[in-house]
Amino acid sequence: MTHVAKTIAATSHPAARVPPESTGAVRRQWSVAEVLALYELPFMDLLWRAQSIHRRHFNPNDIQRSTLLSIKTGGCSEDCSYCSQSARYATDVERERLMPLAEVVTAAKAAKDRGASRFCMGAAWRSPKEADLEKILDMVREVKALGLQTCVTLGMLKEGQAEKLRAAGLDYYNHNLDTDREFYGRVIQSHSHDDRLDTLAQARDAGINICSGGIIGMGESRKNRAAMLAQLANLDKPPESVPINNLVPVPGTPFGELPPLDPFEFVRTIAVARIIMPSSYVRLSAGREDMSDELQALCFLAGANSMFYGARLLTTDNADAERDDALFARLGLNAC
Repeated sequence: MTHVAKTIAATSHPAARVPPESTGAVRRQWSVAEVLALYELPFMDLLWRAQSIHRRHFNPNDIQRSTLLSIKTGGCSEDCSYCSQSARYATDVERERLMPLAEVVTAAKAAKDRGASRFCMGAAWRSPKEADLEKILDMVREVKALGLQTCVTLGMLKEGQAEKLRAAGLDYYNHNLDTDREFYGRVIQSHSHDDRLDTLAQARDAGINICSGGIIGMGESRKNRAAMLAQLANLDKPPESVPINNLVPVPGTPFGELPPLDPFEFVRTIAVARIIMPSSYVRLSAGREDMSDELQALCFLAGANSMFYGARLLTTDNADAERDDALFARLGLNAC
């Protein structure tokens, strides 16, 4: 047991008596009860533990920056209750065709010039058709040639598609679990929780790194959040990147009127993700535009070491680059 774990276990708070974290040398399986116990630690103890673990695996002042571009917007047939791009809901998002290759490459060059190291491309559909996939393979090749890491989120993959993406040079496939199995039917009904896991398995089997996390603030319980994180940590190999999204309520969607999540609960989620997935990049994702600089600093202290960088995340606003650059300067953080 580490010095940090011994100190926390010795406190009088019952929830502090949780097992020591994985050091990365030996994988362990996390029960939902164990993850929930981490959530219930006193806030300062939780951040201390998360920051201590973070420093064993990463430079605490390095933040990986990714840029996300919607290459095909709107008109999705799925019924994800949070999503502005679902064709089932009346939102302000208009349906658009797949972007031309030249426009994607121009956007990728601009992202690299601003300091992003990874370029993520998202398409709103249930799964890619073969004709569309061929165009996306060209995008992956061209973006990769710029010296950027490549990532796509294309919905559910069909047999053989992951292998084609890997051959084109894809580094990461993003496919969030969104929430745990118990709460999943309250969020999405047009496909199953197992469908998500199947796509993650296909990408992993093809040799592609996994980017998978979830959305919090959708009305789920703390136990649901703990169960989602435990499932990610207990995959055969945890995701290399774990995006933690704070729900952005979109008018016209079923979740458009939900109240905001307690900010400290968001920070707790970052910290717990860091503790149980010590070698993964934990990413601040959707919802960051409305976070104060102070809240973001707490997230970095809790172990977040990745963020989306740029003014848009698919169809929602994100903090602008100038504000992020100023925050990095104030905190002494380095883009990587």
